[in-house]
Amino acid sequence: MASILQSLNKTIIAGIILTLILFFIIFSIWPESNTWLSDTYFWGTVVFRYLHVLSGIMWIGLLWYFNFVQIPNMPNIPDEQKPAISKVIAPAALFWFRWAALSTIITGLIVAYLGGYVNQAMTLGLVGETDPKSITIGIGMWLGIIMAYNVWMIIWPNQKKALGIIDATPEEKAKSARTAMLLSRTNTLLSFPMLLTMVGAQNLY
Repeated sequence: MASILQSLNKTIIAGIILTLILFFIIFSIWPESNTWLSDTYFWGTVVFRYLHVLSGIMWIGLLWYFNFVQIPNMPNIPDEQKPAISKVIAPAALFWFRWAALSTIITGLIVAYLGGYVNQAMTLGLVGETDPKSITIGIGMWLGIIMAYNVWMIIWPNQKKALGIIDATPEEKAKSARTAMLLSRTNTLLSFPMLLTMVGAQNLY
């Protein structure tokens, strides 16, 4: 077991295998177990919703890591140790951060499309039948899209300058670091109501 856990790749593979085993156990005792294997809607909603949740955990988890852990504690790190954060940890975290954001949005839109409510949600009930669930999930979807836009169009371009991934003057680096921090804080602010609408849409209606 230790040999598996010492390797991230082996750990992920073992986690996927365990997930698949549990998946087949759970749905083998599902009341409609004789139809789900051939039900493309079932497969689409289950698989993409699961991927949506996984992506969202990675995205918001890293967002909160930046805002609750890394940014507040950077002033406490000695200057000679800060390159370990800015040159190694931050770029790696930002890689998973931005791609998880994109994956969350794409899989969420696929789930909404397969569920038949993408138009109602994206128009906040102005198109199709209006219902509280579609409006609630629509608000969350738009908050998520705004947050993902901030990641790709503002935070990441400015972080590339602040971290020295692309050339920038010291003044540009300082300005970019502040801009990226403020937009990251904005996303943190939006993450709370966004998560409320997602949970509310699934459990209140």
